[in-house]
Amino acid sequence: MEHITLLLAIVIVTALVFDFTNGFHDTANAMATTISTGALKPKTAVAMSAALNLVGAFLSVEVAKTISGGIINEDGLRTEVIFAALVGAILWNLLTWLVGLPSSSSHALFGGLIGAAVMSAGWSSVDGGTVVTKVLLPAVAAPVVAGLAALLATRLTYRIGGGIRNDAQEKATAKGYRAGQIASAGLVSLAHGTNDAQKTMGIITLALVTGGVLSPGSNPPVWVIVSAGLAIALGTYLGGWRIIRTMGSGLTELKPPQGFAAQTSAATVILASSHLGFSLSTTQSCSGAVMGAGLGRRGGVVRWSTATRMFVAWGLTLPAAGLVGAGAEFLTKQGTWGVAVVAVLLVAGSGAIWLLSRRKPVGHDDVAPTGEDAEPAGVITTAIAAVTPPPPAGAAAVAVAVAVAPAVDTTTDLKTTIPAQPGTVAADPARPATV
Repeated sequence: MEHITLLLAIVIVTALVFDFTNGFHDTANAMATTISTGALKPKTAVAMSAALNLVGAFLSVEVAKTISGGIINEDGLRTEVIFAALVGAILWNLLTWLVGLPSSSSHALFGGLIGAAVMSAGWSSVDGGTVVTKVLLPAVAAPVVAGLAALLATRLTYRIGGGIRNDAQEKATAKGYRAGQIASAGLVSLAHGTNDAQKTMGIITLALVTGGVLSPGSNPPVWVIVSAGLAIALGTYLGGWRIIRTMGSGLTELKPPQGFAAQTSAATVILASSHLGFSLSTTQSCSGAVMGAGLGRRGGVVRWSTATRMFVAWGLTLPAAGLVGAGAEFLTKQGTWGVAVVAVLLVAGSGAIWLLSRRKPVGHDDVAPTGEDAEPAGVITTAIAAVTPPPPAGAAAVAVAVAVAPAVDTTTDLKTTIPAQPGTVAADPARPATV
């Protein structure tokens, strides 16, 4: 640590800031469905997720090694390139958080890194084979695999529970699924710490290699692992409520069995990829699982307007972060004043996004959109509602009668006079009968 220069220290701090934004940006991956189904209260959910993210950071370093020694050629790489890459990733994370879209923090980091490296040393500085096999292919496969797994798991869950016949059984079953959902949410949080915290470890390790502190191919030092784990845990605890709202109820309406199936499927995919060294996006895995679970329930629908915006954000993440990273690297190549300008632009851009978010803040009480903020049902949902069978004739008649009946003033006694029938003698001729 005694060899760390001022520039290298700035890069390490910036990497931990990215790790922090990764935490609150991706909290929704683990806890959105748990919150939306009522299995956990919002603040309890994010506290649990933060603790498990910290634990997960210590489980593996395979993804960190992929980033620090696989995507970018370390030979001749300047420390300023890492700084420029982090600027692109942080600004993209904050922008997508502002609009509530669950984009990939991982791809923002990779895009910024690739863009800055290409601007610094050309395309030869990027290992195209590693990018394709360990970044692009997992990006396409992860949401598909997680979605199919969640769809099948949801259908199997409802098939097994098909014998439920009354409300008491349904409530008891729902409690069991909520307990399972809490466990699976913890597994996703653990997986997120294992996968995403390692990305920051890899970036810091790469910066230490470029600064001559570590030799190429080194594993992350213990202090790097601890600091990355703490940063992502703190960000997770603060909760990215805007994205939690989108993931929890903006994509589809989930019941406890669906939430359990979605989280279990996503956690399995993420943990398996982490141990294989595939740096996939936990956001894409969890989003795909949520959509699969939504389609797995009979009558379940996905709000494709929200999903489409999310797909567009996924596609733009790599190139957008890459362009910002390349622009930042162009400035840092100009010397010390260029690095200072990039730092000022990062602070100014982050501050501007934060001020915009204060115009319409979203907190833990706002994770379920209502009123004007609610996502429209969309074409598919509207079509399903249009073909819903009408109520029985008797029920319809009662509904009409209630609708057209005049309002009754309950503050006065309800009385009516019953006239005496011909040929009968009233008990009290001077007083009509009343009811």
